[in-house]
Amino acid sequence: MIDFKNVSKVYDNGTKALHNINIHIDKGEFVFVVGASGAGKSTFLKLMMREEVPSTGTINIKNYNLGEMKKKEIPYFRRNMGIVFQDFRLIQNMTVYDNVAFAMRVVGAREKEIRKRVPYVINIVGLSSKARNYPMELSGGEQQRVALARALVNNADIIIADEPTGNVDPQMSLEIVELLTRLNEAGTTVIMVTHEHSLVSQFDKRVIVLDSGEVISDGVMEDGEIPIGLASHLNSDTKRRTRTKFGNKISKKEKNSEKIIAVEPKDNVKVDDEYLDALIGDTDSYRVYLEQDDSQPKGGDSQ
Repeated sequence: MIDFKNVSKVYDNGTKALHNINIHIDKGEFVFVVGASGAGKSTFLKLMMREEVPSTGTINIKNYNLGEMKKKEIPYFRRNMGIVFQDFRLIQNMTVYDNVAFAMRVVGAREKEIRKRVPYVINIVGLSSKARNYPMELSGGEQQRVALARALVNNADIIIADEPTGNVDPQMSLEIVELLTRLNEAGTTVIMVTHEHSLVSQFDKRVIVLDSGEVISDGVMEDGEIPIGLASHLNSDTKRRTRTKFGNKISKKEKNSEKIIAVEPKDNVKVDDEYLDALIGDTDSYRVYLEQDDSQPKGGDSQ
């Protein structure tokens, strides 16, 4: 589904952000991407969302070659993705319902479909009782759930979560990852970028570690330990640096024994697996969509 082959990125100012990245992510995987500031995480995301293009190498996502993609194709490509940001990016003068509905309206969905799907998705993230509230009336964790609902509502195939737990407390961080895990179990591909190693250690998922623009480790977390040395291309000095930086075993915190996020039907809203996928949730991108869509023929592509 997602292929980075020999990808490097050098910005115009000379900054070398990524060097010879090779990553393959299959449909239905859950992948954490971790690394310190400056490791290359943001550039990795920008390339994946086609905000930037690689200096060298190729990126293929869902049969799109991102380097050869035409500008007019970008909005349609992004509708395959649901993006969840650390800073929520909610529209402050819109209710929870309208923030989520906006993601559907901008791609031309019919009001009848919006009225059916939006309550369903708000229910998934546990905010049915807050549908008429405004963002300022919600906690940070609740706002992040609205952002996640907005990413879910258009039925895309991939969720990209960019530091989604950066502005919430540890318990809410666990709840957000648990919710992403349940969506992943329903078939959605999830890529979560984070610097919180202690959070990652509580989930036995695939972990890609970036450092100084290189993949220094790629493997499945086991018993709270980040996989070190599994990237066979690394030289001995890089492996030594990796072990020094990430090699200490992180104690696994005891998980909350209660069921963290309920996704069962509530308020007579039918919940089925069909809609447990995701789409773009970035209001800046909505502006781009609208500008670019004005020049596109209306019709079948607006699903």
